[in-house]
Amino acid sequence: MLKTLRGLSQQDIAAAFFAIVGIYLAGVVPSTEIAWVTGFLLLTIFLFAFEVVSVDVAAVTVMVLLGLTGLAAPWIGLEQGLVPVENLFDGFSSNAVISIIAVMIVGAGLDKTGIMSKVAAFIMRIGGATEARIIPLLSGTVGVISSFMQNVGAAALFLPVVSRISARTGLPMSRLLMPMGFCAILGGTITMVGSSPLILLNDLILTSNQALPEGIAPMRTFQLFDVTPIGAALLVAGIVYFVIAGRLVLPSRGTDKLEGSDTSQYFADTYGLSDFEIRELRVPSESALIGQSVDALERLWKVRIVGVEKGDGLRFGADGIDRTLGIEAGATLCLLGGPDAFPDLIDANKLQPKPDLDLFAETMANTKAGVAEIVIPPGSALIGKTARDVWMRKTYGLSLLAINRGGTQITYRTGGVRNTPFEPGDALVVHTTWADLARIEKDRNFVVVTTEYPHEELRPHKVPVALLLFFLTLSLVLFTDLRLSVALLTGAVGMVLTGVLSMEEAYEAVSWKTVFLLASLIPLGLAVEQSGTAAWIADQTLAALGDVPIWVIQTALAILATFFTLVMSNVGATVLLVPLAVNMAIGAGANPAVFALTVAIATSNSFLIPTHQVNALIMGPGGYRVPDYMKAGGIMTVLFLVVALVMLNLIFGSGGT
Repeated sequence: MLKTLRGLSQQDIAAAFFAIVGIYLAGVVPSTEIAWVTGFLLLTIFLFAFEVVSVDVAAVTVMVLLGLTGLAAPWIGLEQGLVPVENLFDGFSSNAVISIIAVMIVGAGLDKTGIMSKVAAFIMRIGGATEARIIPLLSGTVGVISSFMQNVGAAALFLPVVSRISARTGLPMSRLLMPMGFCAILGGTITMVGSSPLILLNDLILTSNQALPEGIAPMRTFQLFDVTPIGAALLVAGIVYFVIAGRLVLPSRGTDKLEGSDTSQYFADTYGLSDFEIRELRVPSESALIGQSVDALERLWKVRIVGVEKGDGLRFGADGIDRTLGIEAGATLCLLGGPDAFPDLIDANKLQPKPDLDLFAETMANTKAGVAEIVIPPGSALIGKTARDVWMRKTYGLSLLAINRGGTQITYRTGGVRNTPFEPGDALVVHTTWADLARIEKDRNFVVVTTEYPHEELRPHKVPVALLLFFLTLSLVLFTDLRLSVALLTGAVGMVLTGVLSMEEAYEAVSWKTVFLLASLIPLGLAVEQSGTAAWIADQTLAALGDVPIWVIQTALAILATFFTLVMSNVGATVLLVPLAVNMAIGAGANPAVFALTVAIATSNSFLIPTHQVNALIMGPGGYRVPDYMKAGGIMTVLFLVVALVMLNLIFGSGGT
């Protein structure tokens, strides 16, 4: 028996636990409908918390299962499906989903004009080289920008900015990235379009209004800047926290960029890559390499082939070389490796070295190619795959040299770098042509950290029209009665029509994973509300709390939302908890709209572990480990709760009706 238990994975044990809880609840809930909805809630939490499948796949699966309950109703004790089939896909046309799509496109348009480079230059010009000045300027700027675009997008835009500031000032990246990332999350609470939960909130309020008991006045929705005092206070608190306590809670490691352009020292400190060089070698007819593949040569001799000439033209970059390519007599190889790797390789295989680059002199010049750093962001299609799986060199033109993952380095010299599945936040060192690097800057699977390389400028001539469209969109949101989605789409469509973005770039700007996650969870929120499940859970919670002040109930709700957002997406936590918050408020005699807002704000309180997309994004470049987040994020979590609850009650009253 004990041997069997030891053989079970953590996921198996959790599945058994959730199943037992579901069976128990089925026996105590007041109706079959609530029992099934509770089961779906437990299934969703389990799928999200243990990442059985990706969160978007989990959400779509739950949505489809909800739709199938209409077919299975007679056999599972229901009179009808938990969600009417005609309403099952309403989420895809909802105001919230369309608004999120539009926000992403507008943000991409602003980025495409090169405005972010100007922002970086401004910060460096007035911030000097001191941490106490750079952190407020950098983090405050990111926070304000993330109030009008998705926070992970704002953080991704500023990742190269931080890299540039770090390189020029000598300040460690690990001292700058965490404040920037945390403030990007905090900035999402400044406006009602700054984060997915706040964009979604008004739609959830309107849905909850349809199920309010008689005698309860419908909740009003929130305007764009209604939450600004709360978000601004949170952002200021975060900045002050890092200015005062940053030297105590922020790590300072070898991942830090050094003064000037000494990138070789940086790569040596961060990835264990020192003194690598590029050599050009000819393969004579008597060489033992003839007939071997590129893959076999690299694995045996711990070098990287970055170019090949076989008499049919130079092969390099994307579509130039793949690992199955055979080595022929008379071929010229362009290899990257450490100096100690070349003597044995040359002697054992009778290769003919050239004193300097000849055939590859132009293509491998510093103006055409070099070593760069990129990051695997959350949501990348490469997560869980290896460099070999995706044929990274052939597909993207990237020769992978090393991976930095939470302070652990995997390099081509130690082996295994190409067989290591990618994780969110992995920082990669690659050799590439600048043309290929410029191309993957547009690829959502990567965030390019290295920015100071020769490449085509963006579209600075479009800055005036991009800013005009941004302010037009803002004016429509503020001064008209247009639905938020229509106002934001005006700016998004304008970006395309005026040439700020191409239609393909607009499509690429949208995180379709987020779209499907949100749209697929909306039917579950509808089922929770209309089945009475939210009301039942609220009653049980209030009964357990007993006769306590309203602020205690509100605090418990905020803590619950904080916990949920650490183990599942903030969108999922919002969809599940807003109906519960409304019913708890009604039961306690509080303002249900304020309780709903408490949830939408508290789901941004995600600092304790790197589960939030922003935290995962900066983990690799900053060289952070989970204890770093627990150390800095633990205090930030408590500070967030205190400031948010105080401001909520100052702005909207005590919560009482």
